Amino acid sequence: MKLSNIRVVLVQTTHPGNIGAAVRAMKNMGLEKLCLVEPRHFPHADATARASGADDLLAAAVVCETLEDALVGCVLAFGASARLRTITWPQVDPRQCASVISNLDDSAEVALVFGREHAGLTNEELEQCHYLVHIPANPEFSSLNLAAAVQVLAYEMRMACSGDGGSRGGDVTHTPLATADELAGFYRHLEQAMIDIGFLDPANPRQLMRRLRRLFNRSHLDRMELNILRGILSAAQKNNS
Repeated sequence: MKLSNIRVVLVQTTHPGNIGAAVRAMKNMGLEKLCLVEPRHFPHADATARASGADDLLAAAVVCETLEDALVGCVLAFGASARLRTITWPQVDPRQCASVISNLDDSAEVALVFGREHAGLTNEELEQCHYLVHIPANPEFSSLNLAAAVQVLAYEMRMACSGDGGSRGGDVTHTPLATADELAGFYRHLEQAMIDIGFLDPANPRQLMRRLRRLFNRSHLDRMELNILRGILSAAQKNNS
């Protein structure tokens, strides 16, 4: 896995200085790609000042309207959160996150997703991520500054991916993994198919889609597997019409 294929995604960052501090942390560790989802103020002089020489990363930053747009092309997304959720989500610490990433093919793209300074990521945003990455910290004071959280994960990425990137597992797939945007299309198809066959009541969906997202995200579907599943859904819809 190449460090250049890891993108940092900041969602609705409130303070532009935090964007600058985050890109400084990124450049320290060799990460290059920054995506900003609906930043409150950008570009901004405070971001440039806090970047302290990482202005090139600010200039190259991609601003997106939605998290789904920011994840296009990524085969894995890790949502950073200080809060653990009532619905159990596949969870890793920064070192485990780096280990998973280091075993991916060099062509794969992944995202490290960070939420708002005051509230983090919503459950709906976390649903678009394959894993929740939680930084172990003092339980009495566990919320890290945004740039500090970026620094911790960026350091682990560099340690795991620099040089030979560690030994690769023997089960690494040679079929390209499904990207986040391809999975998003599959989830829309799955939800509509379950409605069409009467399995899902849209007036009372409960947490069915959230649990199915968790199941399939954990499976790390490749593109061939995803195409098979979508073919099954299409056949089910056709036979039900």
